[in-house]
Amino acid sequence: MNIKLQQSTLQKQSKIAITGSKSESNRLLLLQALYPNISIKNISNSDDATLMQKALQSADSVKDIHHAGTAMRFLTAYYATRNGQEITLTGSSRMQERPIKILVEALGQLGADIQYTNNEGYPPLQIKGQQLQGNLVTLDANISSQYISALLLIAPTLKNGLTLTLNGKITSVPYINMTLSLLNELGVETNFEGNTITVAKFEATNEAKTFTVESDWSSASYFYSLIALSGIGTSIELSSYKQDSLQGDSCLAEIYTKFGVETTFKNNTITLTKTHEATQETITLDLKNAPDIAQTIAVTAFGLQLSCEMIGLHTLKIKETDRLVALKVELEKLGASVDITDASLYLHKASTINKNISIATYKDHRMAMAFTPLALRVPLQIEKADVVSKSFPDFWRDLENIGIEMTEI
Repeated sequence: MNIKLQQSTLQKQSKIAITGSKSESNRLLLLQALYPNISIKNISNSDDATLMQKALQSADSVKDIHHAGTAMRFLTAYYATRNGQEITLTGSSRMQERPIKILVEALGQLGADIQYTNNEGYPPLQIKGQQLQGNLVTLDANISSQYISALLLIAPTLKNGLTLTLNGKITSVPYINMTLSLLNELGVETNFEGNTITVAKFEATNEAKTFTVESDWSSASYFYSLIALSGIGTSIELSSYKQDSLQGDSCLAEIYTKFGVETTFKNNTITLTKTHEATQETITLDLKNAPDIAQTIAVTAFGLQLSCEMIGLHTLKIKETDRLVALKVELEKLGASVDITDASLYLHKASTINKNISIATYKDHRMAMAFTPLALRVPLQIEKADVVSKSFPDFWRDLENIGIEMTEI
């Protein structure tokens, strides 16, 4: 499905309810599998969360999680601890190109039995579950936080808990803290001091425990971009959000003040309002703690004809696509000039935006959604637009409801 976006104007005021955080949902689904007394409200309706649920509930010996990267990492750790259960964990062709060796070797330090069935260091994986005896793991600190969270989530079930030592400068700290906070809420004792994280063994009681998932801040990013590209006074209310969010992408509220967007918190909602034009010609950001919003920010800056420099983006090369290369290619089709390295992107100020460009999405939900707000500037086309279901199935319906004009082609 391709979608043609007409040049549109956002409604002056609107409201959207956004589904639960994919990140929180997947962590809680794994904890629920380990501790069945947990119930979950406002769970994400994303493909990733649905695939995670399906894999955990299925009795099949082959678990296919398609494009769901978080599920691949979390389930690798989970099934390594399932004593007496043997499964094959696989995914899409792109998933089989995404590295998993760091996590497999870390689980190996605990005594896990995991073999590669095709290419060394990549899925599919043959996992023979057992009671892991080890409790010490050492990792480089600059790796994806999903590897770290996968280990932390199974840690309470280990015979002697877990002591995890991270060498170097830690990236994506908010996602590590999210995992630890959810463990703490369950009743697990944890400690994160310096570069060492400890998680104690935990025996669950039969007491029922309910978690309510906060709505997804990554999904909110596209509405921040829409408001930034709208006229002064335009606003949108999004629910349900917390001012003390566990999600790293909640830094959007501060970042988008640079683009003239103010965020007001009230009764578990946020209202985004365009209050002024951007005052800086160059936006400079370190996104090591929130790399998933880099695409949205780059497109916002381009649409506002600003320069933008972002660093801390080293994990973007191993996402659904190489997001740095994809951003450069698609932005330059629109008339931008972009420089990239393995961990940074510099967008030069543009004077024009090319019309009626067809944006390739690279099987990446964030490419489709990040470029869509440019419809407030020029008509454009989004290829294979149904890829948004990975994290935000209601995206196109929600955008139509707030004034974005589109047709399927």
